[in-house]
Amino acid sequence: MNLSTENKLRGGVASRVDSGGTAADRVYEDLRTRILEFDLPPDATLSRNDLAKAYGVSQTPVREALQRLEEDGLIRIYPQSKTVVARIDEDQLKETHFLRVAIETEVVRRVALAGDAAVVKRARSYVRMQEALMDDPSQMALFYELDRGFHATLFEAVGMIPLYRMLARRLGHLARCQRLELPRSGKLSEIVHGHMAVVEGLASGDPELAAAAMRGHIGATIRRVTLLREEFPDYFEGAAA
Repeated sequence: MNLSTENKLRGGVASRVDSGGTAADRVYEDLRTRILEFDLPPDATLSRNDLAKAYGVSQTPVREALQRLEEDGLIRIYPQSKTVVARIDEDQLKETHFLRVAIETEVVRRVALAGDAAVVKRARSYVRMQEALMDDPSQMALFYELDRGFHATLFEAVGMIPLYRMLARRLGHLARCQRLELPRSGKLSEIVHGHMAVVEGLASGDPELAAAAMRGHIGATIRRVTLLREEFPDYFEGAAA
């Protein structure tokens, strides 16, 4: 791990990992967040020794956390050599996007059919909070958190939070593409309008209208992957190391 990476880990680690769960859970969640936010960019090297020191834990929880991140496709572990943050894999990106479309369109179909006004109200409240933040670039982290909350609310409404968590773990490559896109002019407004279209579909009680709105919303980033690759070639698989 280079000095820059180690300093990023040491800066603010305590406040981000003292939130319950096992030591491995805390290290995993913090490292995952840092990878998704590009605090730890693709090709950054990770040392178990340095991580253990930075987090104030033994190597066992660090090893467990790294194994989980490898399962998520977010790091590459080369035995007896090194561990690095993985580049964005377009094949995995397309596969997980396909899975996400299948799952989330079915979720909103069920929510629309249920006709629960309280669920629609909660979803709409997330959109309004995002709308209040979309012109403030300093609030992107909160905006992104509200984005996750919006989608989680819909899964919760159909009793499928475990499925939401499983899907979230699979979406690391897509989440990083979304993160790269957030600063783009008009992106936050696009997300808000996409969410509002989903809410209106749910409020109408029309499952196909809700599904079409969700499909359009979650397809926005995947449609721009080629442009993202051109802008950030070193972040994608296939570029020269």
